[in-house]
Amino acid sequence: MSTTSADLPRRAVLQSAAGLALAAGAPVATARPLPPGKPGDFNFLTGEWRISHRRLKAPGEWDMFEGEATCWSIIGGVGHVEELRIPARDFSGAGLRFLDLETKVWSDFWINAKSGALGVAGLTGGFVDGVGLFTTDDKDADGKPVRYAGVWDQITGTSHRWRQGVSKDGGATWDYSWFMDWVKA
Repeated sequence: MSTTSADLPRRAVLQSAAGLALAAGAPVATARPLPPGKPGDFNFLTGEWRISHRRLKAPGEWDMFEGEATCWSIIGGVGHVEELRIPARDFSGAGLRFLDLETKVWSDFWINAKSGALGVAGLTGGFVDGVGLFTTDDKDADGKPVRYAGVWDQITGTSHRWRQGVSKDGGATWDYSWFMDWVKA
């Protein structure tokens, strides 16, 4: 069956809803439709942050380092900008998040400051019960299909967590290799 451009937003919503259910421990069969995104969904991120990173280098070996970010809302909450800085690594970049007002689905893009290039495969998704899940399908170095996820959870007024995962089985299981614990500065 072929996929048309009209099917892509629907496909993204269904994939994100299934991924949210899996991330929460629910089986795919009970996945609820993703609620429509709305301006301001990323307002929890606005402000100055200190971030503790934990990134998997090899099985059982974690690289831990500190960072910081400044985040703000744009165009009435339809967009959100994150400027991430990791001074000890001489690294910076930007997260750009935009709500498609027609489909009500968020897109999440990354720009590495060293290249200045907008990441090709933006993640799409939204929030269910205070957890944001954003996914994209891609291929690994061997050309095998994988699904990547960025998850925003444990959201409070002064902290939250972001984690990055990969699934090699269509979202049935996830391996998380990067955790960022954010605390309001």
